[in-house]
Amino acid sequence: MHTFKELVADFGERFSVRHFPQTPASLYEPGEYFLSWGGKRIRPVMCLMGNELFNAISPDAYQVATAIELFHNFTLIHDDIMDEAPLRRGMETVHMKYGANTALLTGDVMMIQAYDYLNRIHVQYLHRILQLFNKTAREVCEGQQLDIDFETMPDVSLEAYIEMISLKTSVLLAASLEMGAILGGAGEGNCRHIYEFGKNLGIAFQIQDDYLDAFGDPEKFGKEVGGDIRQNKKTFLLLYALETANPAQKKSLQNLMQQHSADKVQKVVSIFKDCNVDQWAKELKEKYLQTALGHLTAIAVIGVRKKPLEELADFLIQREF
Repeated sequence: MHTFKELVADFGERFSVRHFPQTPASLYEPGEYFLSWGGKRIRPVMCLMGNELFNAISPDAYQVATAIELFHNFTLIHDDIMDEAPLRRGMETVHMKYGANTALLTGDVMMIQAYDYLNRIHVQYLHRILQLFNKTAREVCEGQQLDIDFETMPDVSLEAYIEMISLKTSVLLAASLEMGAILGGAGEGNCRHIYEFGKNLGIAFQIQDDYLDAFGDPEKFGKEVGGDIRQNKKTFLLLYALETANPAQKKSLQNLMQQHSADKVQKVVSIFKDCNVDQWAKELKEKYLQTALGHLTAIAVIGVRKKPLEELADFLIQREF
């Protein structure tokens, strides 16, 4: 069995090859530029881990993992265009460097290249893998559209937000694990449990991300706090605060969302604390984490094989807040 870090290093080395033809360079160089930045490689490595939970990692798992990473990067290029983001990972985004039209085509051809890698796997797995890959790709697009819709909606329920997060973020984590499990020969019940493990872990991760943006230590987590608050993003924290605040607190929050004052973040965080949002977020994150771990426990393989996935959960979810 391999650790998460070992598989990250292994996949990173295999992935750092040229994925596109040489010409036309104006189309393919932007893709190579974007992929050269690296990344956490969490999703493709989850595919390898899903495979190794049930069997030795097969060559097909590396093909599917590569397709997953290309698909993920395709979504990032298009997300940057939609968000008009000038930088990603400290580098100039593709649309800023090469123009929006080229960036769209770069994302499109990256998605097409993902299918080329999927097409290389053994025919006995191809139908199930394609079916799950296509379902997941469609759901990620649905989640992105809901996220856009929420920006202009006056009221968004917590349930609707969790559904959006599930589609936009969690289903790709879940499907990456299940695709690996399929290649490892897992049965239907085990596939369902590993999918739910990934999905619930993804939701817990997003709750943590929202929490750290408001309450995290900027030195420890490497980013300035309050970015979501400044952008008026409808996060878990804001939605819960709006649901539980008294009329005066709710009015203050709504007024602050119309402002760009220097002390906006401080004032919003203060209201969050008054509404016990911080404690609620900790409990909600723990609920989804425990649900995820429950599904991992239910998978019918010996416990020692689950150790890397338990370590992955610990890596993704900080237990100290």
